[in-house]
Amino acid sequence: MKVKINRNAAKALKKILDEQEEDKLFRVYVTNVHGDHAHYDLKLDTPTENDEVVQTDKDIDFILDKNDDYLDGVWIQFFHVPKEEWLITNPSKGGHHHHH
Repeated sequence: MKVKINRNAAKALKKILDEQEEDKLFRVYVTNVHGDHAHYDLKLDTPTENDEVVQTDKDIDFILDKNDDYLDGVWIQFFHVPKEEWLITNPSKGGHHHHH
């Protein structure tokens, strides 16, 4: 499984990880599936036996449910302009996206 993350997202998520007291990772999960696409979100969590911990090139690991095909190839982005917002997409699954 693969996760891609942009530099702004990595910086923002590292700051959150540095501020937490517990040793947790970010989980990417599907909040809703309709049609040919899914909506995604992030939360701090610990891996279970159904998960895979995926490393990124930005030194942040993510937890993915290895049984959920919508998670493989997810792309996590954070933008400052025109406004601060998170964008989580999976280009291999129709390219639809979910804003936070």
